[in-house]
Amino acid sequence: MSSRRQLKAAEAIREVVAMSILTDIRDPRVKDVTVLGVEVTADMREAKVSVSVMGDETQQNLSLRGLQNSAGFLQAKIADRIETRYIPKLRFVLDQGVKNVLAVGEILERIREEKEGDVTTGTEPVSQADRNNDDETDASPT
Repeated sequence: MSSRRQLKAAEAIREVVAMSILTDIRDPRVKDVTVLGVEVTADMREAKVSVSVMGDETQQNLSLRGLQNSAGFLQAKIADRIETRYIPKLRFVLDQGVKNVLAVGEILERIREEKEGDVTTGTEPVSQADRNNDDETDASPT
């Protein structure tokens, strides 16, 4: 469980890192990056920064490498803002949550379109049990 001190430090680190990425980092690899959250260890020596990168997998990996190379610069920015005994070592991880949300949205949209198509044509989806019953009645001699 995170203490209040850890939560405050994590929020301050998130703000500093996000603003520095937007305004200070000149690395061309680091673009379209959003800082989603920060988790700080209890001893305040490490911080895991969750980021989302718009683009394909190649762009995401490139941005992650650029961020990791800029970690020292970002730690210096954090040191200017936060007065603690230790400045946390930054570790960047790619958060797939946004990507998963988009994928689920696309799946739900396809399902909705299929259901609307069934309603507009006036046909209801036929279950496997109904198909089996229809096959049995067709095969019976009359």
